Amino acid sequence: MADVNTIRSAAGTRSAAIDAGLRAHMNKVYGTMSIGMLITFAAAWALSGLAVTTDPAAGVAQLSESKYLTQLGYYLYASPLKWVVMFAPLAFVFGFSAMINRMSAATAQVVFYAFAAVMGVSISSIFLVFTGYSIAQVFLITAIAFAGLSLYGYTTKKDISGWGSFLIMGVIGLIVASIVNIFLASSALMFAISAIGVLIFAGLTAYDTQKIKTEYLAHAHTGDSEWLGKAAIMGALNLYLDFINMFMMLLQLFGNRE
Repeated sequence: MADVNTIRSAAGTRSAAIDAGLRAHMNKVYGTMSIGMLITFAAAWALSGLAVTTDPAAGVAQLSESKYLTQLGYYLYASPLKWVVMFAPLAFVFGFSAMINRMSAATAQVVFYAFAAVMGVSISSIFLVFTGYSIAQVFLITAIAFAGLSLYGYTTKKDISGWGSFLIMGVIGLIVASIVNIFLASSALMFAISAIGVLIFAGLTAYDTQKIKTEYLAHAHTGDSEWLGKAAIMGALNLYLDFINMFMMLLQLFGNRE
């Protein structure tokens, strides 16, 4: 009987340790993601301020009745360099995902923050197109929706891993449609892309959260802190991308333009 109690006690201790480790792991994922978001929006806001001026003498191109693009703004938003700015985050994330296994966890974290800054440069034009109040409002809506979806992914007993292949196919379709619409400039297609994109990234938020949890539980017993560190960063990257894309899609649907 004593042996049975000892086994039960050991099992309970192991289970408690795993639960505590999982909470710490998820806290690191959300913390890393949050810092990345802060870097992105700080970079976007700061750059948009440098890209626009109200002084006609300092501007090189007129943006509206009272606003002008500075030389920096012209390079970023009106010159051929805009294509580099637009697609840089996509190239960055593919390269990061391919090379992370060769990085240390500390290096991967720095690269993630660098990617967040690049994303900030890429989306900085939202501060020129949409009102500040509208951006803040949509950000709050996105944060509430993201929190609820991520909580569902973390707590649900249902296995939603089967969603993955369909959602990834949806993301590929969105990328292709978005590239096509750059040349078509169809408002109807943009509306469809945004509406479908919100649903896809909402599903990915729940899916990625559950995936982060199950991957941790599958590898927690190994005690490989380096792998777990990089797994937390990749988890933060996936949730970060879900949030940013959902935010951008909602902003296209509900944002008030300047």
